[in-house]
Amino acid sequence: MLRKILLPTILMILAVGFWNSADFKEIAAGVAIFLFGMLSLEQGFNLFTGGTLEKILRKSTSSLGRSLGFGVVSTTIMQSSSLVSVITISFLSAGLITLAAGIGIIFGANLGTTTGAWLVAGFGLKVKISAYAMPMLVFGIILILQKARAMNGIGYILAGMGFLFLGIHHMKEGFEAFKETIDLAEFAVAGYPGLFLFASIGIFATVVMQPSHATLVLIITALAAGQITYDNALALAIGANIGTTITAILGSLSANEQGKRLAGAHLVFNVVTGMIAIVFIYPLIFVVDGVSEAVGIAADDYTLKLAVFHTIFNLIGIVVMLPFINHLVRFFEGFIKAQKQDIDEPKFLNSAAIDFPDTALQAVRQESVHVYDNAMGIIAAGLGFSKEEILSGRDIAEIAKKQTRFPEYDVDVAYERSVKGIYSAIIAFISKVSFSWQMEQSGGLHWLREANQNVVEVVKDIKHLQVNMMRYLNSDNQEIRTAYNGLRAQIISIVREIEDMRESDRQEVELLSLDALKMVVDDSHAELNTELSTLIREGQITPEMGSSLLNDSTYATDVSLNLIKASQTLFVVQDTELTEAQESFSLDEDEMDEVAHAQSE
Repeated sequence: MLRKILLPTILMILAVGFWNSADFKEIAAGVAIFLFGMLSLEQGFNLFTGGTLEKILRKSTSSLGRSLGFGVVSTTIMQSSSLVSVITISFLSAGLITLAAGIGIIFGANLGTTTGAWLVAGFGLKVKISAYAMPMLVFGIILILQKARAMNGIGYILAGMGFLFLGIHHMKEGFEAFKETIDLAEFAVAGYPGLFLFASIGIFATVVMQPSHATLVLIITALAAGQITYDNALALAIGANIGTTITAILGSLSANEQGKRLAGAHLVFNVVTGMIAIVFIYPLIFVVDGVSEAVGIAADDYTLKLAVFHTIFNLIGIVVMLPFINHLVRFFEGFIKAQKQDIDEPKFLNSAAIDFPDTALQAVRQESVHVYDNAMGIIAAGLGFSKEEILSGRDIAEIAKKQTRFPEYDVDVAYERSVKGIYSAIIAFISKVSFSWQMEQSGGLHWLREANQNVVEVVKDIKHLQVNMMRYLNSDNQEIRTAYNGLRAQIISIVREIEDMRESDRQEVELLSLDALKMVVDDSHAELNTELSTLIREGQITPEMGSSLLNDSTYATDVSLNLIKASQTLFVVQDTELTEAQESFSLDEDEMDEVAHAQSE
């Protein structure tokens, strides 16, 4: 509703401004060009990194200091705290970093974004940067038109920088010309009323434009042209710092509770930092004057002083809030709780992750493990046990012997509640991924899709098995009960082996161990067929029982093999070179048949 009102209002104000002032038109065009440059720069880094940024992020969050450093360095390089925030939220939502690490990155990004003010105030306003913009645009567009992904990325980065410089140039020219028509400095408001008024304007401007860099550049160019006073410019910068949280808030709307917690912590940090800056504005101005004099900044160079102020109050915010990170984590974990759903929903998928290959792959992997774990509950109950019983290590034959009747369980309802929705979301998510199929992450997504299909097939086969299990495990015929308990034991032994491998530190042998499990499954199936003939011939079971048991033996074998196939993708060591080496020794189905045939001769 707010957007429907806000957008037409802004368009109306712009139209009136364009009609009445050519200088206003140039300022607005400068802002638009600058924003387009920001979008191009973000697009370039998305294409050029190809997952590199995410890999660095994963390795740079092992401690709070590293998380903070990553936030500072990445934002300084990319000049986009928005991109860093979105990547952080997507990684956090995928369960790949902790909330504390995410908060550390956001704190660092706030400090890193201050370098933008230094670049504009120290370079952008003192050099004719439009001369640099034109070559960047020319070379950038040429590279964008190339097919190579890396070339595209470099092209977008160059074009983005060109548009940024061109936007700054037009804003600067527009404000200088605008002063001849009207002096906005006449509307300056002194004291704390002015601080709160202009801080509010800064918040509003950043919410509308979103990148705080754009608001800061607008403030600095207006200050350089004398269109706003130094005090009011400081208040605008404080407001821009608070308003920039809108990007994280918007990015968290499609994220899970962890992403929303991070957006909340970001808002708290920026609001607290802004309030500190407003309350202690005059002591801070005194500190800024002292620092400026110490580093050789002229007393009347207010644009550079604004950059000093922006850095100092963000640094103070980090120093004040850093000891309270764990308190923030506990508060938001209690305040924003995971919603309990009647139908289980995805935990790790969010739209922000789609544009980042490594993040998208890891989010799908985590969600696929979620599907597998939910399916384990259905498998256990479908076989007549609890999940705790099949994972306990207790003798399954003893547990089965104590059962007086096979318990009823609706596999269809459980599938609809715990698997189907998540599985559908994974398939939909993978279909939206837009990065090239030449990338290694694309192959990973293909195998994860296969693993999910394997898990779904397992659940369907358990449903088929359950029909005759309910019939024959409640029968008076001891032989048929023993045979069906054997099928249950076979599946549970595979589940237990996979869980042992999943928890084992010796992951380098997993793929070959799974091959050995496939051989065990095939041997069990062959042995049952042999026993089946004997049971029917000796009249211990009826032919009808025998045909049911034969069919269900096939279902049990399919369940076991599909579990093994899924686990190869979900739990085998993810070192690409090692996995490829293991796969070269791994047996395919034809080779396994040859081995089985040779053993039978």
